[in-house]
Amino acid sequence: MDMWGTTNRGVVREENQDAYSFEALSARQLLAVVCDGMGGARAGNVASSMAVSEFLERFHMLWEAGERNPAILLEQAAACANQAVHHRSTTDSDCFGMGTTMVCTFLDQDHATILNEGDSRAYYITPERILQITRDHSLVEDLVRRGELTPDQARVHPHKNLITRALGAEADLHADLFDFDTEPNSFILLCSDGLSNLVSDQEILYEVLHGGPAEDCCQRLLEIAMKRGAPDNVTVVLIQC
Repeated sequence: MDMWGTTNRGVVREENQDAYSFEALSARQLLAVVCDGMGGARAGNVASSMAVSEFLERFHMLWEAGERNPAILLEQAAACANQAVHHRSTTDSDCFGMGTTMVCTFLDQDHATILNEGDSRAYYITPERILQITRDHSLVEDLVRRGELTPDQARVHPHKNLITRALGAEADLHADLFDFDTEPNSFILLCSDGLSNLVSDQEILYEVLHGGPAEDCCQRLLEIAMKRGAPDNVTVVLIQC
């Protein structure tokens, strides 16, 4: 099991408001998280950085106390991050209304658990296919699910960046949780929408499987986004199961 990641402010933005982290808890247990902040030039960065920090702190506290249930670990760690961001957003005038997306995964042997809030994504990739595990909490995704937009129309919709859920937006967390078994030599990819808005699922699949060494894949995907103008921050984490 290996992990790689990268982040970049992109071509247009002056500041990178994405934050991420990944680590090996043991030889067969991995943890990764990606957050994409919102709420203005300063507050977006505060929200994403705080969310990652609070998430990791609570996760490790639970881990050291002996908790090994993946759902409990992710949900309680994310809930702690949510409370911290929400409190800051309601008590600090410079950070009023800030929030962040979050997508995170805990891999234990051949089993993955994923949590998401917002439109940062998790994909599962095998030699046969790419599968988007998470569902975007966004206006256009709701329109696609109701049959009012096609996926292709959603990619270019003027309101594609309007999300319907964000960590820190409310006092209580309402994240989605997914779990599934993984196959040997498969991959999990986490990314902010700065990547998924510019690079298609099939392009991601090709770069992961055929574009070159796995350790260079995050950089290759970033370069594709940069060549296409990268109007948003871009973050990608790749895990080889």
